[in-house]
Amino acid sequence: MRLFDTLSREVRELQPAQADGTYRMYCCGPTVYGPAHIGNFRTFLMQDVLRRTLEAGGMKVLHVRNLTDVDDKTIRRSMQEGKSLQAFTQAWTQQFHADCDALNLLRPQVEPAATEHIPQQIALIQKLLDNGHAYAGADGSIYFKVESFEGYGKLSHIDHQHLQTQNTNSAGEANDADEYDRESARDFALWKAHKPEDGPNSWPAEYNLQDGRVHKVAGRPGWHIECSAMSMQYLGEGFDLHGGGEDLCFPHHENEIAQSEGATGCAPFSRHWFHGSHLMVDGKKMSKSLGNLYTLEEIKAKGYTANELRYALISGHYRQQLNFTFNTMDAARSGLQKLEKFAVQVLGDPAKLPELGAKAVTIESWTTFGGAWEALIEDLNTSTAFGQIFKTINSLSLSGPSPEIARELGNLLFALGLKLTVPTDKPKVEIPAEIEALAAARWAAKQAKNWAESDRLRKEIEAAGFKILDRKDGYGVDKV
Repeated sequence: MRLFDTLSREVRELQPAQADGTYRMYCCGPTVYGPAHIGNFRTFLMQDVLRRTLEAGGMKVLHVRNLTDVDDKTIRRSMQEGKSLQAFTQAWTQQFHADCDALNLLRPQVEPAATEHIPQQIALIQKLLDNGHAYAGADGSIYFKVESFEGYGKLSHIDHQHLQTQNTNSAGEANDADEYDRESARDFALWKAHKPEDGPNSWPAEYNLQDGRVHKVAGRPGWHIECSAMSMQYLGEGFDLHGGGEDLCFPHHENEIAQSEGATGCAPFSRHWFHGSHLMVDGKKMSKSLGNLYTLEEIKAKGYTANELRYALISGHYRQQLNFTFNTMDAARSGLQKLEKFAVQVLGDPAKLPELGAKAVTIESWTTFGGAWEALIEDLNTSTAFGQIFKTINSLSLSGPSPEIARELGNLLFALGLKLTVPTDKPKVEIPAEIEALAAARWAAKQAKNWAESDRLRKEIEAAGFKILDRKDGYGVDKV
């Protein structure tokens, strides 16, 4: 399999470095302070398709995906809700897992949480202090000295000499934020000294400085050091692939490289870098202010399934922006129905549909869907793969069931992570006239942007046992 590498800017072959043939990949997971939105899941889904494709091709994969359960956002939100950090993040972790299962993402073999690896992070920071890459600031925090690492900027291709950095700390100039913009890059926090707004969220730490002083400081890790410590804990000082959204390329992944290679002296930290492009919604960037930052539950409330959402989010090439619309969801539904109709033909038994694609099958010689498989193993081109699948389906003239064709289709469905379901004739729901009238009034209120009245009518409809299925150009009504 070949895949674009962000560091070299080339499409390169994926080969495991370990002698046992295990491909070791680390993917940045969610920050568990709220529900993941469909933009997050596009990244996680493309990572899932990559892993599935490798496994479908016969490769053993060790997949590690972290949970960020301590950072500025998790602390701030948990304090606002009056909950302990652990209780707050565990609830959102459970929601994330439920969404992942609904979207048919394979669970990573290892899913470490940042708060469970504090000693490893402290030990890694000590190595950076010993190697002259870190220092204690006047505020008590420990910072990474960007100018001490000559290769800083090699992933995102920026010249670190043009960044605002500092040789020695001056209070207020070091960057202790977990996230920041490209233009504001300075020395960044490895260990953040406790502040009153952190509440009870701190851990004791003791660092030996190069001048012989022992620096005792209660606090918590910075966001970037978490991934370096956890990836090396489970995959070693160097591993095969690191993945994430393109927004993590700088500064997060750039900082991971600097920390990891600066601490160990081993390069490269990751042999391959895999970044997915942003998701757009109706041609615009997702944001709460625009009301287009959808979660899985919101998509389901509009009458679509998690399987249809998965299809829509993986339908475009991972390196190209995907413009999500509800027309995209309708196209996904149509595509799945066409796949199900074809699968019934090659299986000969609709009851076998849920089994198709349930596991990977290594195929040495592709005779029917070879074009789709070639697209997947050449830079994970899901868009072309879908095109090749339907081109093949349209060209075939089947005289009856075909186990060979079913086997190939099943392997592709495993790689794409799509589930086929037995078609059912859903009985038409009779909607009472009074509910139809309420739904029409609610739609008129929504069009007039009378949100209070729209919400009131929706609740009245739901209390009667029905639900509104909003679409871009209208609405539907169904039983709850």
